[in-house]
Amino acid sequence: MNTRHRTSIDKAVVNVWQREVGQLSARNFKQRLAGSEDLVLRLEIYRKLEKHKGCVNTVSFNADGDILVSGSDDRRVILWNWETGKAQLSFHSGHNNNIFQAKIMPYTDDRTIVTCAADGQVRRSQILERGQVNTSLLGRHMGRAHKLAVEPGSPHIFYTCGEDGLVQHFDLRTDAATELFTCKPLDNRRSYMPAIHLNAIAIDPRNPNFFAVAGADECARLFDIRKYNWDGSSDVGQPTDFFCPPHLIDDAQVGITGLAFSEQSELLVSYNDEFIYLFTRDMGLGPNPIPSSPVSMGSDASETSGDHQCEKSPSTMDVDKRFGPQDYKGHMNRETVKGVNFFGPNCEYVVSGSDCGRIFIWKKKGGELIRVMEADKHVVNCIESHPHTTVLASSGIENDIKMWTPKANERAILPQKIEQKKPKARGWMYRLSSPQDLMMQLFSLQRQSESPDRTGENSSSGRDLLELILSFEPNNDDSSGDEGDAASLDDVFS
Repeated sequence: MNTRHRTSIDKAVVNVWQREVGQLSARNFKQRLAGSEDLVLRLEIYRKLEKHKGCVNTVSFNADGDILVSGSDDRRVILWNWETGKAQLSFHSGHNNNIFQAKIMPYTDDRTIVTCAADGQVRRSQILERGQVNTSLLGRHMGRAHKLAVEPGSPHIFYTCGEDGLVQHFDLRTDAATELFTCKPLDNRRSYMPAIHLNAIAIDPRNPNFFAVAGADECARLFDIRKYNWDGSSDVGQPTDFFCPPHLIDDAQVGITGLAFSEQSELLVSYNDEFIYLFTRDMGLGPNPIPSSPVSMGSDASETSGDHQCEKSPSTMDVDKRFGPQDYKGHMNRETVKGVNFFGPNCEYVVSGSDCGRIFIWKKKGGELIRVMEADKHVVNCIESHPHTTVLASSGIENDIKMWTPKANERAILPQKIEQKKPKARGWMYRLSSPQDLMMQLFSLQRQSESPDRTGENSSSGRDLLELILSFEPNNDDSSGDEGDAASLDDVFS
């Protein structure tokens, strides 16, 4: 028996003893048990949820955790009893292209669902009596709308972001969308891009006044909704803080695909062709980062972020000692717009999908990789954590959803050498929906090819350009996937 296994058993015995003698409440015992590494190492597929007829681009739990909602390229929304595997309700969302995000609004008796999609539309679905569903258009983006974020505990408020760079605020009591701002590039390095294509948005659960957005550049931006005057006289478009690893500042070839806030207000950021990073609140670059000059971590943030900076938990102190963000390595994030998430009752773990079809789980503290789970044959995009217990839901290019529970008899062993499977070419990370998108990305690659990349060598823009052209598919109602199939380039560049 190895030392880690023995330590895990010893802790479990102590927790049971403390519960029995009254030193540990049932609630705290349940939380410690749910965050146990032993349970994480026993995760395996509990069941597959199979009803969609296209890639499943979004999965999320309701507040109680007994219902899972999913959305797909088939433009349908399904509500599942995930424990039994039964679809309780399946309906057409009203979107005319792939659904990218679907969430149940809290405190609505699980009857109000908001969605956004590749058609740019933001819609509400209201479940009526006898399973009837009324869908309505709330707003739209010019281009695809990848993500939405629901204000914690609110049955009315949520935000959306899209590839047009626009961030919108929705209040279901008014059925109206408020256009907050359009996210602009930091400087003229991306002058060909009038707005930052946004892929991710997240709200701080400890202080919902703060939300972060990120997309096709190297910075995650933090905003304070209290700066916005609802009469339109003030612009909330100036971020309160920026977050970026020092070595990626001024890197025009990276982008951000996923964001998540922990219960301790830490910000998790997933980069394409790079790693995942965890930022504490004092690791910001300040409201006015200087391009081409790495700013010392936390130089201005404490003075500018107000009460967002004053709260500090013991867990954040552990990461602060590193004098930089904690990184998480091993997965592949190039082919699709992948999310990233925390796992465990106190966000003890970080989870992500990968181009190789696996799920990766790291310890949040220290970044140690502890699980690599075979999930899909292709790409895993979405990992959603159950709100109360050790359960995961995953989805990706395949048409099903996999539910993971700690039911394995034996603890999983991490492979000594993780060999990445090369994914089938499935097109550009941001699948192109119009000739204008194609021209913009071609221009972007041309600019990148004129400057050396991170290794000092010329970038492989020739391959990228050809891959981009081969992957181009006009956006239409018959679109079959968020990423689409593209001709393989292996023979061309062998």
